[in-house]
Amino acid sequence: MGASELSALLWQERELLDLLEYRLEVQRALLTVGESRWAQRAADDIEAATAQLRKLNIARDVEVQAVADDWKFNVVNPSLRELIAAAPPDGPWLEIFSGHLRAMLASIERIGASRAQNGRMLREAIRHTQETLAGSGDRAGTYTAAGTTDTGARAAILFEDDA
Repeated sequence: MGASELSALLWQERELLDLLEYRLEVQRALLTVGESRWAQRAADDIEAATAQLRKLNIARDVEVQAVADDWKFNVVNPSLRELIAAAPPDGPWLEIFSGHLRAMLASIERIGASRAQNGRMLREAIRHTQETLAGSGDRAGTYTAAGTTDTGARAAILFEDDA
């Protein structure tokens, strides 16, 4: 375990962040065009990417600790930012890890904005659906034993009883 392995994990994390960002964009596109039948699948895809990120974060934390130990940085569970601050100034890792951190922070910011926008769109869709359902109840009513609705309209007879 070492800095190279940590860098490889950070690349994987960046790829997963990109995947999550993509899946949020797909969800937004579906919400924009009103394709509600795919909403659950999009939400499941987002949750799957989030779960993968959580697992990878655990592996990254272990690697960060291993690199910190290699560098004689005596901090328990250091963050990537703390590890960067402790990086040897004469090696490439300061710049490499700083680049990873900048890219991941930018992705996280975009993901946060996408989640917020998608959340607003989902709440609006739910509100619209509730209003539609509430409004349709006044017109349709319920059927009575006589085949009429409680609003007095005649029910359509689809099948007649031959008996």
